[in-house]
Amino acid sequence: MTYDVVIIGSGLGGLECAVLLARQGRKVCVLERQMTPGGSMQSIPRFGIRMDTGLHYVGGLDRGQSLHDHFNELGLLDIPWQRLDPDGFDLVTIAGDTFRFAEGFEQFAETMGDYFPKERDALHGYVRMLEASGNMSPLESAGAWDYLQQQFQDDLLRNVLCGSSTKMELNRDTLPLFVFAHINAPFIQSSWRLKGDGGILVDKLVSEIHKYGGETYCNANVTQLTEKDGLIMNAITDDGRCFEAKQFISNAHPAVTAGMIPECRAVKKSYRSRMAAMENTFGLFTVSTQIKPDTIKYFNHNKFIYSNADVWDFYRKEGPVSGVMVCCRYPENGSEYTGNIDILTPMTYDRLSEWYGTRAGRRGDDYIAFKNSIADECIELAETQLPGLKAAIAHRCISSPLTWRDYNGNPEGSAYGARKDWHSPLLSYLSPATPVANLFNTGQSLVLHGLQGVTATAFETVRLLTNK
Repeated sequence: MTYDVVIIGSGLGGLECAVLLARQGRKVCVLERQMTPGGSMQSIPRFGIRMDTGLHYVGGLDRGQSLHDHFNELGLLDIPWQRLDPDGFDLVTIAGDTFRFAEGFEQFAETMGDYFPKERDALHGYVRMLEASGNMSPLESAGAWDYLQQQFQDDLLRNVLCGSSTKMELNRDTLPLFVFAHINAPFIQSSWRLKGDGGILVDKLVSEIHKYGGETYCNANVTQLTEKDGLIMNAITDDGRCFEAKQFISNAHPAVTAGMIPECRAVKKSYRSRMAAMENTFGLFTVSTQIKPDTIKYFNHNKFIYSNADVWDFYRKEGPVSGVMVCCRYPENGSEYTGNIDILTPMTYDRLSEWYGTRAGRRGDDYIAFKNSIADECIELAETQLPGLKAAIAHRCISSPLTWRDYNGNPEGSAYGARKDWHSPLLSYLSPATPVANLFNTGQSLVLHGLQGVTATAFETVRLLTNK
């Protein structure tokens, strides 16, 4: 089997690269290790419904906004999107007090200024920074935590502004302002969720690939890239299939990709060591629930709930879960009641050390008890803003960073790929190009994670590949 381009991994970045290249007339093949495509964008069948894994909402889809043109080119504006409440697309609750995030930079600042009138001028400066984030360079050396400390005097405000940032790793020692701004800004432009599960987006991309003659293979776990004279010649799967191509794109973590390449002069030991030494962001613990009919009304926003003003560090501390993100599925049947609610909380990999050597479905009763205990804590905290939630749950499906590790191949179950450190930007950010001339990386570990970051990286990966 010979192709122009073989793409390893069918996460968002891999599928987007495949669509763009197939539309150029290239013979494209996508290889996916799991039974279904999509990576963390896919939805999984449970209890007669489909539950999301990683896709909960997206920002900047309106005309003239940050993600609009890219999604339009990919055909992703054609799928059904629901715009979240402009007066409060995110509701952040800290120690019982709730703060609304309003759509639009100036409206965001004004609304937040009503809560914190002494910080109104600082808030307008903050949104101007977010609005200009598209002109930021990843090589600019500035930390998000330091910026917020300098910009605002009120500690509660600093926590509120970061309260919806479960969509990144809040790490005061490392998080670059570049990442913080790029991830948050699009959601203030406009926020949207799918009218359905994440499989809608995956199916659309796969159909576009097939429409233009591309191919996708599931249960195709690539374990080796064979090299000759400094170029990759084939991708070999664990069942012995060989996929030959002129060029290759890996949507896997860069450390995983480097491990697929045999010793060769093109890939120096220093590069391998750098990839292997990359630190990874935390994982997520998720409770996906099926809600009994006619029990909880759909809410057109996300809820971020914290027991106290400790948004940056709560996930590192012992004790019950003290911070969750709550997402509501749009009712596709036209009902005013939702059928699914997801609850997410950050989880560091070291909390799972007892089960490092285990595989999904074989972790034992202690692991099941651990998961159920954390899930109960998540539900209890969510219920403070959703009375009756516990009684309304018909079924629940629980995943931990180990689940992400085993199903998506993410080292340490990382939710957002390799950690970026503002102290060392040259080491933190990776180009799609690799030391091997016909091998390219894409995905969340290169520059930015999230739908916007991964999509922008996919376009850059294709640009570099087509210019070779």
